Amino acid sequence: MSDPELGKADREFFDEYIYPRLGADRDDVRLQPQHGVDFGVADVGGQALAMATDPVFVVPAAGFERAAWFAFHILLSDVAVSGLDPAYLSVDFNLPPEITDEQFETVWETFDEEATDLGVSIVTGHTGRYAGVNYPMVGGATSLAVGDFEELVTPDGARPGDHVIVTKGPAIEATGLLSVHFDSLMEGAVPDDEIQAAKDRFYDMSPIKEAMVASTAGPVTAMHDATEGGVYGGLFEMARSAGVGFEIERDRIPIQPGVQAACEFFDIDPWISISEGTLLATVDPDGASDVLSALESQGIPAADAGRVVEGSGLTVDGESVDHPGKDPYWAAFEEYMGKLQAAEE
Repeated sequence: MSDPELGKADREFFDEYIYPRLGADRDDVRLQPQHGVDFGVADVGGQALAMATDPVFVVPAAGFERAAWFAFHILLSDVAVSGLDPAYLSVDFNLPPEITDEQFETVWETFDEEATDLGVSIVTGHTGRYAGVNYPMVGGATSLAVGDFEELVTPDGARPGDHVIVTKGPAIEATGLLSVHFDSLMEGAVPDDEIQAAKDRFYDMSPIKEAMVASTAGPVTAMHDATEGGVYGGLFEMARSAGVGFEIERDRIPIQPGVQAACEFFDIDPWISISEGTLLATVDPDGASDVLSALESQGIPAADAGRVVEGSGLTVDGESVDHPGKDPYWAAFEEYMGKLQAAEE
């Protein structure tokens, strides 16, 4: 029997084990769980309540303040692509025994600062230390956003003729996390300036700002955060959800400094590697230029990468591209964690 694959469950696992068992069938649930869809929606008194749940992901090697910043933004990013402003957070910390009170204080202060900045209230939760808990997964949280249904951007909203906009480019998270965690192993093999550029991608790992900017600037029809499976996986999921095709020109998509060098060092394909912070959006043709201009005004790299067409699936530079399935980030992280431990012994 082979070992289970690491990372988020694939569609086959989801369809076999998760999707058939969703509890009570309620009329007020407007968007149920779907593989590759970031959030769910319920109708509460005529208002749209969007909600999303993710692990609390803390990487101490990044430093607790920086790690907490990233952990917080992961938790808000999925609900932000609903087009509704995040408003509430419920968070559970299952902490490893070795975390100190001072380290947790740093984590919590950072959560408080980021939540205050975004107008998000932390309304409930749980905190405790438990044996057997290891970094980076130290709990879970649910984020919520409330607004008018007219403002809701649904994940299946892409329509033929829409423009496909991509911010920042591929492998933002893979680059930021791997280079911060394993920079000592990169030394000597990667130029110092490239290592620093890769580490600088860390604070690119949030799509919240661009999701809010894009949904305000123009008629956005769908948004998705390019998490596991990267840019290709995210685009494929958006096309599948809407029952349309995406035709993309890869050279139009920006690639941030340090990404190529880091991905070559860790031997991962940047286009299918986890890219938290990269926003994928489809926009009505009449508003595409307005969205691009708004993103540019906020200093967010973005490009019009292609079109939504009749049909199905993802086409890149004229070639059909399937969903990547397994994200190479997880195997690379495990491999280099072993190398780092060996180097420290």
